[in-house]
Formats: sequence, C-alpha cells, structure tokens
Amino acid sequence: MKHSTNHPTRHGRGSADRPTRHGRGPARRIGRTLALVLPVVLVLSGTLAVTRVNWSGDDSSTSALAASSEDVSRRASPRAPQDVLRDKLLLELEEKNPGVALTSLQEAVNGRPSLGRHCASIARALGRAAVLAYGPTRAQSFARPVCDTSFATGVAAQNN
Repeated sequence: MKHSTNHPTRHGRGSADRPTRHGRGPARRIGRTLALVLPVVLVLSGTLAVTRVNWSGDDSSTSALAASSEDVSRRASPRAPQDVLRDKLLLELEEKNPGVALTSLQEAVNGRPSLGRHCASIARALGRAAVLAYGPTRAQSFARPVCDTSFATGVAAQNN
C-alpha cells in the first residue's frame, strides 16, 4: 500500500489548494497589508498637504515652510576669510599674547595678499582687545609695525 502526502479535504481538493490557517488565502493577506499600509499613506499625504497650505492669511505664494528654509540657508552662508582670521587672531591674543597674534596676522597677509586690505581693521580690533585684556600701557608694549601701526591706533582708540 502506497501512502500519499496529499490528503483530500472535505471539498475534494489536495493540501496544495487548501485555505490558509487564518483566513481565506491570498485575498486575506492583501487585505491585511492594505489595512496596515493605507492609513500610513493617508497620514503622510495629509501631512504634506497641510505644510503647503498658506496659514498666514496673506496672498503671498510662498509658504511658511519655504520661508523658514530660506532663513536657514541664509544663516548658513560661509563666513568671509577676514572674519575667520579676525576671530582666530582674537582667540590667539587671549590664549597667548598680542605679539603672537600680530605675528600671525603678518604671516597670514604675506601668505594671502587678498587679506591685505583688511589688515588695518583686524590690527585695530586686536589693539582694542589687547587694551581690554592687558590694559593700555601693557597693550602698547606689544605694538609692531604691522599694517601701518593700526594696532597702536586700536590701542589709542580703546584707551579714550
């Protein structure tokens, strides 16, 4: 006697055609998938629609979301090289002394001549910061002929 693994069911079908254990086959699986996915899709599409609505009441065509993204990109613009150099030298002045910062300024201008037109304003800023950190007399002792005595001008301006 030969045994078969394909036992007939009450409907006369073999085990390959038998309904799944929890439902009516593939239609039930598709329905459950849609029941899970459809609400997510509806929520996302509703969220996107709400962000595009002009809630401010004016008739401008830009939305608040677009305006805020423009503000962020405007604030994130790169800083000018002279501003970066000034901040670096002011930090160096605080950590070391004004003489080291002035030497670094001269080296920066020699290495990048385009910074030459900003040299005087940076040196004046260093002079003002030196007065705040060291007092007028000691700050003047660090003066060097960098950028046409602009450091000394900054010291004198801060002293008044």
